[in-house]
Amino acid sequence: MEARKDILGRLQQQAAPLPMPSAWVSGRQFEDLAAEFERALTAVDGEVIRVNSFDDGMTALGDLLAELGVEKGVVNGERPLLTANFSHQFPQIEWHIVGLSDGNLRDGNLRDFCAVADVGISGAAAALAETGSVLIESGAGKSRMATLLPPIHIVLLPAARITADLFTWAAAQNAPPPTNMTFVSGPSKTADIEQTLAIGVHGPKRFIVIVYDQ
Repeated sequence: MEARKDILGRLQQQAAPLPMPSAWVSGRQFEDLAAEFERALTAVDGEVIRVNSFDDGMTALGDLLAELGVEKGVVNGERPLLTANFSHQFPQIEWHIVGLSDGNLRDGNLRDFCAVADVGISGAAAALAETGSVLIESGAGKSRMATLLPPIHIVLLPAARITADLFTWAAAQNAPPPTNMTFVSGPSKTADIEQTLAIGVHGPKRFIVIVYDQ
């Protein structure tokens, strides 16, 4: 027993922290990141709407909500969505803003509201042009239920947050990651049963990204 302690003690004294390897820098380059992102996302049944500004994006969102006949919507309480007054702009819809109106739910808790909402709206921390993926991060005012439970997920994405690929995004990170990060690449899909593709089984069946220039 003493010999074991002696060996382990000597190993602990000799152990030294090893530096983490630097992130691999991708050589992928795209002439138009937004165009490549649109191509990749539409290839996996996602949808992209291109507009010039955030205000134009809100106008496009309003047209989309009217087209879809939305009656209830949940919005993640993050910037720049917090700058928009959804109840004022779209008064015909019952809204819940995560983190702001949590105490005013008329239909129970947040989970219950998200389960009956027609649409969930969020921002995005980043997007990958190569795969058409959108990065949704956890944090204050953000709920995964808002992006998973409603049958339609709409993202308002600044074009400046589109990067070439996962490696390029990772190389640019200089802060600890949030508790949860989810890369969304189109609507929910599964082929577990007899290898038959089904859409919308484990999440939204429509995934729409409104890309706006800043």
